[in-house]
Amino acid sequence: MVTTRFAPSPTGRLHVGNIRTALHNWLLAKQAGGRFLLRIDDTDAARSEERFVDAIREDLAWLGLDHDGEERQSARLAEYEAAFEALRAAGRVYPAYETAQELELKRKILLGRGLPPIYDRAALSLSDEDRAAKEAEGVAPHWRFKLDHDSMIEWDDGIRGPQHFDPAQLSDPVVRRADGSWLYMLPSAVDDIAMGVTDVLRGEDHVSNTAVQIQMFTALDAAPPRFAHEALLVGREGKLSKRLGALGCDALRESGIEPEALLSLLARLGTSQPVEPIIDRSKLIETFDLGTFGRAPAKFDDAELGRINTAILHQLPYDDVAARLPEGMGPQAWEAIRPNLEKLADAQDWWSVVTGPVSPPDFDDETKAFLARAAELLTWGDEPWRGLTAALKEETGRKGKALFLPLRQALTGRDHGPDMNALLPLIGEEAARSRLAAAAR
Repeated sequence: MVTTRFAPSPTGRLHVGNIRTALHNWLLAKQAGGRFLLRIDDTDAARSEERFVDAIREDLAWLGLDHDGEERQSARLAEYEAAFEALRAAGRVYPAYETAQELELKRKILLGRGLPPIYDRAALSLSDEDRAAKEAEGVAPHWRFKLDHDSMIEWDDGIRGPQHFDPAQLSDPVVRRADGSWLYMLPSAVDDIAMGVTDVLRGEDHVSNTAVQIQMFTALDAAPPRFAHEALLVGREGKLSKRLGALGCDALRESGIEPEALLSLLARLGTSQPVEPIIDRSKLIETFDLGTFGRAPAKFDDAELGRINTAILHQLPYDDVAARLPEGMGPQAWEAIRPNLEKLADAQDWWSVVTGPVSPPDFDDETKAFLARAAELLTWGDEPWRGLTAALKEETGRKGKALFLPLRQALTGRDHGPDMNALLPLIGEEAARSRLAAAAR
């Protein structure tokens, strides 16, 4: 069974970048009839906060990205310890004693020589006596995973195609800090094995991590999952600005973005498929295809998100929004007002036009006489607006803007808005006649 996972660290709210990762893994699993798992990567106790764990769950629920199971890395420390001991017994992890300053100096020297800043494996040449002396001095080791230099690292990437890495051109990665805490890569591989993850879809900034992790899977006697690395998001100016990169689900909700709009944009962004306002998620699932993903950076535009959001609102049925509409606003009113909305919160403004009071402009005497006659000619039927305007046109000879605008202004206090043929029945006969008469005085 296809099994994907989303593995956020609870150090902040979900933002557009990791929402996109979560969505694509969800779509990949749903399309295959598989499982989408949530893993809270909270091994960094100093930065992880429980309120962000709750926020991640809340954000995924708002987006409708349901998961089929949840794990927390903080509850799996014993499993990481067991894997670490197995690797140590096999000679695949080793202690290193360089300080951060010493490592930075080595890095600068290599870069100054025009060489890649690859760790020189100096720790492997230490004798037992050297290591004992370091520890007697109170220097606790950090631990590195020893890459196998004897064969190329290769995989067929679901987006990037065949990948080849020479392990000798990679640094042996640190997997455990001197204080005993874990870095990302080893716990992630251990969890992917235990959770039965078959497919890992993530950003292209993880490509070199994947090369390292493939050797970790092999060292742990497990087959690696299928990997795919998608291009990262950038903004209109060429890179994803801090404002957009940190734009969290809570901020998106508060700004009036509908989850369907965000999913419609992020599902297709960076692919050859058109970005469309889609409220039926089954269409997003059916059309999801890694083969359509491009290598160029995916451009995120908040203005485009706004346009999609408006188009989504114009499709949403009443039942989907009823709980968030102003009190008393029913299906007929939603159908009338919906085409004029950019954000759902605008419904309150337009509903106040229906419920009143309204403030029409001051009209000249000729227009007041016209409106007084409109109050007299108003009759109620299936289409009172068409009946009223037809009668006034025939009697006064007015047409176009001269006919329609004063009536709209008197009835709504606005120069534009929803179709009056739909709006007038919502206002009601008594209120409409009263507004026309009041504007004529």
